Amino acid sequence: MSAPSWRDLLREGAAALRAAGLGEDAQSDARRLLEAASGLGPAALMARKSEAVEPALADAFAALITRRAAREPLSHIVGSVGFWTLDLIVTRDVLTPRPDTETVVEAALAAVPDRSAPLEILDIATGSGAIALALLSELPSARAVATDISAAALAVARNNAAHNRLSERITFIETSWADGVDGPFDLVVSNPPYIASAVIDTLEPEVRDHEPRLALDGGPDGLAPYPHLLAEARRLLKPGGSGVFEIGYDQGEAALALASAAGAAKAQLRRDLAGRGRALVFGFEGAQGTPQD
Repeated sequence: MSAPSWRDLLREGAAALRAAGLGEDAQSDARRLLEAASGLGPAALMARKSEAVEPALADAFAALITRRAAREPLSHIVGSVGFWTLDLIVTRDVLTPRPDTETVVEAALAAVPDRSAPLEILDIATGSGAIALALLSELPSARAVATDISAAALAVARNNAAHNRLSERITFIETSWADGVDGPFDLVVSNPPYIASAVIDTLEPEVRDHEPRLALDGGPDGLAPYPHLLAEARRLLKPGGSGVFEIGYDQGEAALALASAAGAAKAQLRRDLAGRGRALVFGFEGAQGTPQD
């Protein structure tokens, strides 16, 4: 029996992933896994599509397909994921950054009058560092402080800062939310846990079984972190500064009500590409830490 070609491997891998329930992602995931197994990019794979594949490579690819068919996240298997314009290292100690979170980056950048200014940014519960690092990549004179309660998550974030050559402009602090952090900051951003506790066990296996529950569980209604985060933003923002927090697609009205109750001014929702409210954008009148009427 002749050895399979690269095209054969890709077709068989995609079929296995479709059978595992991956649907429209099966083809792209199989291609990404073949790239990971071979160390080749898309153009090189295309050039070799009719050539026979060495048995060792075919076995390595089959092992990766088996892992993905068991619903291990693609990002964990290949070890990284694209976010904004960055390549971010991902482990099971952090959430895999998703396109929805780019809405937070877009909203934060839209709130900045001058992208060349020496801005100070706080990213609360940074996880992989995705939001802070994406902002630093677009704001060349900015500096950031990024917090997380998880030492393992901060290790990933530090590696991502180094990997993307941004280490010199970011400081990482192991703490709960923003405890012990002093401002003021021009931007306070966060992607906190916002999944209702009872919903987590109904999520896709990639999330439910492989991502840290600490980074998912937002309490009974998914909104538990926001009153504290809003109070911290009020304490830490400069006059004229902006806060941007990611929210669940169906939490817009509740998040706006919480922002209003916290004294936020001009709170609004930034919508994602699907038209759903995905980021809460707000500010506070008056000086840093000044009580509002």
